[in-house]
Amino acid sequence: MSKTHYRTHTCGELTEKNIGEKVTLCGWVETVRDHGGVTFVDLRDRYGKTQAVFPPTEKLKPESSVQVKGTVARRPKGTENPKLPTGMVEITDVLVEILSACETPPFEITKSQETNEDLRLQYRYLDLRNPAVQKNLFTRHKVYQTIRRVLDTQDFVEVETPILTKSTPEGARDYLVPSRLNQGEFYALPQSPQLFKQILMVSGFDRYFQIAKCFRDEDLRADRQPEFTQLDMEMSFIKEEDIFAVVEKVLKSVFDAVGATGRSPLQTPFPRLTYQQAMESYGTDKPDLRFGVKIQDVSAVVKSSEFRIFKDAPVVLGLCLPKMQASRKDIDELTEFAKTEGAGGLAYFKVEGGKLESPIAKFFKPEILAELQKKFGAVDGDLLVFAADERHKAQKVLGAIRLYVSKLKNWASVDSFHFSWITDFPLFKWNEEGKRWDSEHHPFTSPNMEDWIKYKPMGELDKIRSSAYDLVLNGNEVASGSIRIHNRDLQREIFKAIGLDEKEVENRFGFLLKAFEFGPPPHGGIALGIDRVITILLGLSSIREVIAFPKNQKAADPMTEAPSPVDERQLKDLGIKIR
Repeated sequence: MSKTHYRTHTCGELTEKNIGEKVTLCGWVETVRDHGGVTFVDLRDRYGKTQAVFPPTEKLKPESSVQVKGTVARRPKGTENPKLPTGMVEITDVLVEILSACETPPFEITKSQETNEDLRLQYRYLDLRNPAVQKNLFTRHKVYQTIRRVLDTQDFVEVETPILTKSTPEGARDYLVPSRLNQGEFYALPQSPQLFKQILMVSGFDRYFQIAKCFRDEDLRADRQPEFTQLDMEMSFIKEEDIFAVVEKVLKSVFDAVGATGRSPLQTPFPRLTYQQAMESYGTDKPDLRFGVKIQDVSAVVKSSEFRIFKDAPVVLGLCLPKMQASRKDIDELTEFAKTEGAGGLAYFKVEGGKLESPIAKFFKPEILAELQKKFGAVDGDLLVFAADERHKAQKVLGAIRLYVSKLKNWASVDSFHFSWITDFPLFKWNEEGKRWDSEHHPFTSPNMEDWIKYKPMGELDKIRSSAYDLVLNGNEVASGSIRIHNRDLQREIFKAIGLDEKEVENRFGFLLKAFEFGPPPHGGIALGIDRVITILLGLSSIREVIAFPKNQKAADPMTEAPSPVDERQLKDLGIKIR
């Protein structure tokens, strides 16, 4: 496969079995080492690197593209490199042709990850020569091939959906594309293929998937991209369990294929938690379950204390941070962090000499302190921290503290992977600013029908659960999906509940509702964030490391200088004037 008219072998191919052969290699000059009477050159391509021995008269600039002809020879004793597959041999009797010379690079290629990120992205074609960077994209390639192979065995059909589509903004803003042929009208780039995959179910495709590009014009928070890739799936005549089984099969195969399970075996089926269980125990709907440390409700224990903050609070929740050995400085820093998460302060007890010690201990009877210690199973060195507030606020504060301390104390290893399903999300969430109900996931999510029948007539929308689910990996939401609504009348009721009038519904979703007049099947699906999964799988900190040509944190591309102005003639053709 590697042989072409330019080369007989790649730079990662030659071993002792090739000694004596005449070979031709092509690649880039990685290093040049002048040892007096002889020059050693490491020649690199995507497959590896091979050492070549040059006469001292040959002058080569690093990163030049060259063709090298010579004879494979055993390296002299003591100069072998057992860390390389090619480390026992070298190329001698060399003839070299410089295919193209290289100017001085702006950074050392094999150390590109240590340089400024914008400079890396400006010279991304050089950054991508770094074998460590290439490895990320090779892994991505392997993930794609595994996904396609597994889903093909499960009778899924890969279907591409449109990139130029109708604007149906949900959550983030759409990227808009002006139409020249229909001036004053716009296409939108899809935030997801949601409506099209539901229509494919109406069309009888039964099982659809797509490795889909998605676009969101949003203010970039940490580690977000304006364009990202998701594994999009939809299935007909199924329940949640059917989707879970397929996703688990895909992910287990992916982790096996890239060798991740050699570090931490991936066990299926994945654990399940309801949304309520996740919030009560971990203070977040995307809990990191690589370590324990659960939130406890201690309201009943402390209600008879003399500590007014606890007595007057709607709820008091606590967390036992094990083996903290916390100093005064540690507690002050933890208190300041809690304030950034919305806490007014942080009540605490240190466990010392088998007892709870704190400036507030005087407000608690000994039997209350003993009961607190027993409830948490706290031992010397542990730190108990508390949040007294409305339940959801107290959960948020303690959930954030749990993650904050886990990073400080390295409770979770990057070499371990813990997936969990979160189910039974609320169907609606209250929009305080707009004084209205919004969909928790999206308006095509089916309600829990028992809840819908029980609570909808009473207007208690906050009590209605949905048939939505998220997949969480190491504290990151990596997939989200739901059983969809396939009843046209129910879909209209959901739109009405979130304040969409008939005209707006018809304008934005009329084509979907029209399709629902023609016998849609029960169906559901999920979208899995490929960028995020690969980033976690490789133990990296940013999704930009696994995307070939990412944007920076200003949603710009330093290499192509996109976005950029366009000339007046193009704007005139589109009927657009810049204000």
